Amino acid sequence: MPNREFSKPTEAVRTVRQARVYHPEPVSADAVNELLQVARWTGSSRNTQPWHFIVIDDGEQLRRISELRTPINWVAGAPLGIALVLDGANPSSEGYDEGRVTERILIAANMLGLGGGVAFYGDEAQQAEGKRILGIPSEKLARSVVIIGRPVTIKDPRPNRSQPGRKPLSEIVSHNRMGVTR
Repeated sequence: MPNREFSKPTEAVRTVRQARVYHPEPVSADAVNELLQVARWTGSSRNTQPWHFIVIDDGEQLRRISELRTPINWVAGAPLGIALVLDGANPSSEGYDEGRVTERILIAANMLGLGGGVAFYGDEAQQAEGKRILGIPSEKLARSVVIIGRPVTIKDPRPNRSQPGRKPLSEIVSHNRMGVTR
């Protein structure tokens, strides 16, 4: 399991990319365990830890998830998915927690020399079908799966991909009040 070393936190974060094309080899059990430990130790609102993680390494299950909607058809070619299941008691704070744990899993995968991507199931009907496929009770909140593997490329193969790059800090940072720059 290769580990990547970074001299600055920005290096670790800047090299995380959404991958959608993966080599078929399985993700090692050690790497899966490391990712689940990172997920487990992620902070949550009021330390509720409102999550359950479903490790999906069955290609048929991943194929079925990929059919929920066209923009996530790339999930079928991945070796591993970690579905996020939230308690559903407080959807607003759990949505925040979902984002935190997702990003930590992606950063940890990158540090392990792997790649990852996030696939959202879609609207309420598509989320319900995702729950059915994975055996998740209807009262739980489940709308995404984090895909992990060794990427073939980070180029987005979809025809309507967004433009790469980042806005300069001068466009997105204010000081003390919105619109005040230094």
